[in-house]
Amino acid sequence: MKKTLLFVSIFLGFSQILQAQTTVLDTFNFDGYQRDYILYVPAIYDGSAAVPLVINLHGYGSNATQQSLYGNFKNLADVDNFLVVHPNGTTDLNGIRYWNAFVNAGAVDDVAFINELIDRLSATYNIDQSKVFSTGMSNGGYMSYKLACELDYRIAKIASVTGSMNSNLFNNCAPGGPVPVMQIHGTSDLTVPYNGSTGVASIEDVVDKWVAINNCDTTPMIFDLPDINTNDNCTAQRYTYANGTDDSEVILYKITDGGHTWPNAIIELGGNNTNRDFDASQVIWEFFKGEPFVGIRDHVNQTKVNMVYQNDILLLSFPQDYGVLDILVFNSLGQMVYKGKDEIIDTSNWHTGYYRVYTQTPEGVFNQAVIKFE
Repeated sequence: MKKTLLFVSIFLGFSQILQAQTTVLDTFNFDGYQRDYILYVPAIYDGSAAVPLVINLHGYGSNATQQSLYGNFKNLADVDNFLVVHPNGTTDLNGIRYWNAFVNAGAVDDVAFINELIDRLSATYNIDQSKVFSTGMSNGGYMSYKLACELDYRIAKIASVTGSMNSNLFNNCAPGGPVPVMQIHGTSDLTVPYNGSTGVASIEDVVDKWVAINNCDTTPMIFDLPDINTNDNCTAQRYTYANGTDDSEVILYKITDGGHTWPNAIIELGGNNTNRDFDASQVIWEFFKGEPFVGIRDHVNQTKVNMVYQNDILLLSFPQDYGVLDILVFNSLGQMVYKGKDEIIDTSNWHTGYYRVYTQTPEGVFNQAVIKFE
């Protein structure tokens, strides 16, 4: 069969070699509550330049430690130089840890807490205030939407995995400007149903609301992700609503037959199908940093490193003064499938799916996203 590669390229001005890192555990009193968090600082961070901050929020009954493992951004932070903070919510009347993501739902003001957390981290670390992002699982996804509604002047983008919006928040949300949104959700999610439930908006209604808030195109571009893992019992589509105010967009990953899970997480949740055709952390980070998606915007002009694919051969070409370069290729699971210096790479043994090509040049690392189709 004919095999096709689509690719995009961006330039990264640093090496992707992974080094040691720092994990900071801290506690402070806020509004009468003792609040704590785990901060991940990659080794590449040296404070000389402002870096993004990703706020990663746990689900109901979970905690910061579990979320740091389940929705893991650490390897991405090691490469792209950003900080990841995993705060803990407080406990409800049943002693279960949660985020107060609902309008007038209780005394705990978690929006104010997150605002204070950003301030505290910014006092110590060189954080790019235009690149503060929030993501989360389930209740953490609900909380990310609340931040988009009420802390939009500080939160640049949000991504919700298996979360939604409470009806009160849905009806009252009125941010002062556009907030790009990504939603990842399974149609067989029994905890937060895709079609909504009493007091909870359906996922497609949530998407439509943010399409309207951001003034995006109402007709999406639809991309069927390759079903690279037929054993996960689910498939995925990406809906992109583009051309919003200030280039904002809304993106939905609809996982047919997917459960209440974080795609490609290392932990399996019983009774739920976890999609293995893409990595949620990876696509969320690419969305946050504004990288064009392969297959939607299928080519970005690249003057330094060029790629051509034909008959199972991936051909890379570089300026003559670059000399022989190191080339590494990783699959969607982060496994290295190629390491060498050959400008001609045989891909006939590669499975269909998502890949990353890293090319070390005298000017830094070119990072090229690749999808292979049958």
